Amino acid sequence: MAQLTQIEILLPELRAYAVAICTSRSDAEDLVQDAVERGLRSDRRPARLDQLRPWMFRTIRNLHYDELRKRRVRREYLEAEKRLSEEAGTADAARDALTRLAFEKLPPETREVLCLVDIMGLTYAEAARVMDVPPGTVMSRISRARRALLMIVEGAQVVESGAGRTT
Repeated sequence: MAQLTQIEILLPELRAYAVAICTSRSDAEDLVQDAVERGLRSDRRPARLDQLRPWMFRTIRNLHYDELRKRRVRREYLEAEKRLSEEAGTADAARDALTRLAFEKLPPETREVLCLVDIMGLTYAEAARVMDVPPGTVMSRISRARRALLMIVEGAQVVESGAGRTT
């Protein structure tokens, strides 16, 4: 209970510091809340107020920079995805939706290998370790999975393009 009182004493300073380093008040409030939560959970937090104060400031600072890094990585990922999709000419939303629907129709084991290799970008060896199978098994499964996905997508496109025709 004494720790809560010490953190309560520091709250105005913690809020002021968070506002100084954040771009918005709501981000600052979230940051303080996360720091207080971390402080209350930690078994290694300082017991004395004069040591707790800089420890909490450092916690706020670390959480803030962690969040900035996460945002930068997300932004870079989204920019790269957008650039790749534009370069590859896959901006066709209908084909993307069709591929997603086809993916959902596949059995779970088939979706697993496609997800690990084609979506998550794991190597065959890494996927083999995740799935606890030999790399050769991953290679054959991915080949069959890609073929199955392609058959579903192409079959749906044939049905879709022939829908308006009469015989």
